[in-house]
Amino acid sequence: MKTLQLNTPLVSVDWLNSNQNASNLIVLDATINKVIDTDSERIPNARFFDIKQKFSDISAPFPSTLPSKEQFQSEAQNLGINKDSCVVVYDDKGVYSCARAWWLFKVFGFDNVAVLDGGLPEWKANNYEVETYKPEIYTTGNIEVNYNSELMVNFEGVNLFTTDNTALIVDARSAPRFNCLVDEPRAGLRRGTIPNSKNLPYTDLFNGNTFKSVNDISKIFNILVRENKTLVFSCGSGITACILALAATLCNYKNLVVYDGSWTEYGSLTD
Repeated sequence: MKTLQLNTPLVSVDWLNSNQNASNLIVLDATINKVIDTDSERIPNARFFDIKQKFSDISAPFPSTLPSKEQFQSEAQNLGINKDSCVVVYDDKGVYSCARAWWLFKVFGFDNVAVLDGGLPEWKANNYEVETYKPEIYTTGNIEVNYNSELMVNFEGVNLFTTDNTALIVDARSAPRFNCLVDEPRAGLRRGTIPNSKNLPYTDLFNGNTFKSVNDISKIFNILVRENKTLVFSCGSGITACILALAATLCNYKNLVVYDGSWTEYGSLTD
């Protein structure tokens, strides 16, 4: 039985369908806020990657905060993930929270991971098989991880980037939110933007459920990025910022950073 080694951060539903029997493939459903029951649909054999409860620091004051290296490794092992696994992540919106899961693997030094372009909607649109969840226990995996601090930044770090002319902060929120025309969805969180940031709504990167072509995405980034800079991605709470990081990776940008707390943290800690 063949094993898979990925050379791209994005795979198609056709690719996944044709490689479902690979011996080292693990498919993860990273749908956020999903309640798993026997009626919940999944791609066959998918395992639930629980961002909110298992792969976030739930003791932190802000949502979806980066877990510790020990927590990430333990929870990934509980899902049966091994050092030699090939991991494909998806969600039920298309490409949304699965990009956060992909970025977390990168942050913790695991590179044989990709996002399923279009996720469950695209899978179903192509009439590929789905099944419902059932209780499962996985053989504990042997994945070992290391934290790459260059891929995530905290409040103090992003403040340094706001005055660094070699960096560009890019906000994935919608234009009305970025321009303070509407309230933030999080109760009590003020409107605002991080100083010296620019706006690239993550929705601009898609045609329907799937990403636009790399050529089209490159044109979008080229409008914002005039020279070789560190790109720092933010959003509301660190989820859709990872979609921008994925798109930039597709376009071969380097020096990419995600602001973990994003506007929820920044707007809470500043006036």
